[in-house]
Amino acid sequence: MGRVQDKVALVTGGASGIGLSSAIILAKEGAKVVIADFNVEGAKEAAEKINAEGGTASGIFLDAGQEQSIKDAIDYTVNTYGTINVLYNNVGLTNLQKDLDVVNIDLDEWDRLMNVNTKSVLIGSRYAIPHMIKAGGGSIINTASMAAFAGDAIRSAYGASKAAVVNLTRYIAAQYGKDHIRCNGVAPGLILTPAAERNMPPAVLDIFKKFNALPYNGEPEDIGYTVLFLASDESKYITGQTIQVEGGHYLSNPSIADFNAYMESVKNN
Repeated sequence: MGRVQDKVALVTGGASGIGLSSAIILAKEGAKVVIADFNVEGAKEAAEKINAEGGTASGIFLDAGQEQSIKDAIDYTVNTYGTINVLYNNVGLTNLQKDLDVVNIDLDEWDRLMNVNTKSVLIGSRYAIPHMIKAGGGSIINTASMAAFAGDAIRSAYGASKAAVVNLTRYIAAQYGKDHIRCNGVAPGLILTPAAERNMPPAVLDIFKKFNALPYNGEPEDIGYTVLFLASDESKYITGQTIQVEGGHYLSNPSIADFNAYMESVKNN
């Protein structure tokens, strides 16, 4: 028996990166998975791969900025597989050209990110919860970010939207816990998704690794297995929490990496 055997899971933003890894892991552990993504061809391709390897999955279109599209994804999941036990709200956007500091940020971009990154979590949960109540409970998992816990020179809207996700996670957990519905978040640090490796020069990836407590950067599977744990009954007494999966990047005094380098240079001289 798998760790989520026969549970029905909807993964938004599941065609690539963290969402894809999570969908594959959930399916390998026995879940029936609906992969919903704006890249519908990628979602269908991912589902076909899961089915070819003996799992059960479907790929569908999702525009996380549109309420009706989110409702349609929930309805498809329930109509196809009979219920929904796990909702993984994973969609998230950022735009480094428009999401700038507070003085210079594009205000339309602020609204777009709040709509997609935060409101989609609200809407997905809004339509999934009644079905979960009928099923006797469920697990809602939200992708937050370490940007929710620290300031940055840019990405003001992204960080604020993800901070809202962290607190919305608590509110959902508090409001529906008595219905046996758990709600938790996952806050990734830098994860070596194909997009990250494509868009970040090796020197930038090395900077992140330098400030990690661990001597490496994260992989999509590191988030996927955290999602699996939160989706499974192994986490049945955990709710309202956001698990930080970030290699200890934010763990230490920010000067410690440079201090260690200084001490090493003194020792070598």
